[in-house]
Amino acid sequence: MPAHRTALSAAALATAALFALTGCSPEDVGVDSKGTASASAGSDGGGSSGVSPLENPDGTKRGLAPIGSPRDKAAARKVIDKVRTAGRGPRTGFERGKFGYAWMDTADGVPLARNGCDTRNDVLARDGEDLRRRSGSDCVLASMELNDPYTGRTIEWRKQQAIKVQIDHVMPLSYDWQMGAARWNEAKRKQIANDPLNLIPVDGPTNGSKSDSGPAAWLPPSKRIRCSYSVRFAQVSLKYDLPVTAPDKRMMLTQCGG
Repeated sequence: MPAHRTALSAAALATAALFALTGCSPEDVGVDSKGTASASAGSDGGGSSGVSPLENPDGTKRGLAPIGSPRDKAAARKVIDKVRTAGRGPRTGFERGKFGYAWMDTADGVPLARNGCDTRNDVLARDGEDLRRRSGSDCVLASMELNDPYTGRTIEWRKQQAIKVQIDHVMPLSYDWQMGAARWNEAKRKQIANDPLNLIPVDGPTNGSKSDSGPAAWLPPSKRIRCSYSVRFAQVSLKYDLPVTAPDKRMMLTQCGG
């Protein structure tokens, strides 16, 4: 067997272990062509065709645009300042299934629910461009172009290579569990797992490098988007009244000039 295929086989096993630990589905977690699950730290990446999180408080508008001006960064810090802090609890009892099955369309109380299209295709359509749907379907995407905010790269995506683009839970489900979601009822856990505010389609290997990390341990490779990412993390935290760890909050403020 060629060496590169052996590496990919090992990567597939590592990926399976990773989504078992983090609560991601196979389409949430990826590896790169060398079988690693890490992003290139410190890359500045390119631009984004998305909307600033300051102008997109419910997550229904496209993508995630950089926050650059001093005025907007000050507004971003005000959002982050509102977030509570607490210690991270144990993962005991965490299972992805406790947040509902992946990409359900029946998580009441969040935008886009019960529209006849699963959550994954909803957010791909929200952020993608040049959308083409599968023949006979008003929902299932066959191909699109994605301007990935985390890397700044443009990704040409086809359904045959579904794992090339994965849906990031900005505030990871295991993190949610440890910060208080373990005490929620299932309906509320289904909401945070399917809320477009908490979901961003991104480059697969980059998403795989994140696992269940908070901002103190992981940030998008593109430095330009890190303040926006921190604001979106804060928006999810505030909407669901979940605290973040003190190191995570400090890192979030730092990304926005605090």
